[in-house]
Amino acid sequence: MSGYQNKKMRLSQLKVGSKGIVKEFTDLEMSIKLMEMGCLPGEEVKVERIAPMGDPIAINVAGYQLSLRMREASTIILL
Repeated sequence: MSGYQNKKMRLSQLKVGSKGIVKEFTDLEMSIKLMEMGCLPGEEVKVERIAPMGDPIAINVAGYQLSLRMREASTIILL
């Protein structure tokens, strides 16, 4: 048995300039709001900016910039 663990990468863990593909959500209620704003499974997201105190973050998704709280970003699981 290898020591490899399949860890889920969350949007909240990305650094500025990093990209990921939305895979799924961990919060049903939040997922509905995020999907209405263009964060759909299969969509590429890129972290554009992180506020000086670390919250909120600005991401580029579906051709526009969206600001999310870290709590919201932590509900987005990436590929």
